[in-house]
Amino acid sequence: MAKYRRWLFGALGWAFGGPLGALFGFLMGSFFDNATIVRTGQQPSGMTTQGDFRLALLALLAAMMKADRKNLKVELEFIKQIFSNTFGSAVSNEVMQVLKELLQKDIPVQEICIQVRHNMDHPSRLELLNVLFTLSMVDKEFHATEEQLLHKMAYWLGISDKDFQSIYSVHKPDSNWAYTVLEVSPDDSDDTVRKAYRRMAMKYHPDRVAYLGEDVAKSADEKFKKVNSAWEEIKKSRGIS
Repeated sequence: MAKYRRWLFGALGWAFGGPLGALFGFLMGSFFDNATIVRTGQQPSGMTTQGDFRLALLALLAAMMKADRKNLKVELEFIKQIFSNTFGSAVSNEVMQVLKELLQKDIPVQEICIQVRHNMDHPSRLELLNVLFTLSMVDKEFHATEEQLLHKMAYWLGISDKDFQSIYSVHKPDSNWAYTVLEVSPDDSDDTVRKAYRRMAMKYHPDRVAYLGEDVAKSADEKFKKVNSAWEEIKKSRGIS
């Protein structure tokens, strides 16, 4: 339990208050000794901490699972495997307890997303959305309720439609997926596409979210690899050296 406390509540800044703090109040009362929680400030301020990101992620993961209850067991196993691979089975088991508790609660999704938008930088919000997309596709289907909720989340998180479509194309590619990932058109010039690739490689470089922990950086690296794959596919099809 001590390791789990450090993983989730090692440091909390802006997530300690607002709708996220209210939602996770049951954790602080039921699972944790308040003395173990490091509070970095009473009001939202400063850089997002690992604890802030993980609380936001768990809340929105639970909201995604509630959007389509057809495959809860599959989704829970998927999340458990992710945490187990990164932190070990003991931490993973504790995370599952939290998620199961969250699934029984009303989650103020819009309010949480707005809190996140006001306090989390853009690269971290993009990665948050990327992980939510990964969860939505774990059962190999993209249900209408999940897509609608992801659209709303992206809007409330302050993520542009182009960024949304780029992440969408990573998880559900079509014939033009490479261009959509790079946020360009097949009609754009080689120079325009090359510049777009460089811009997207910077935007999604895992170093931009490395401060949130190795697990987040690993997840971000998957999107980064897709950006590179998209560029390689376009180069090959156009004969760009």
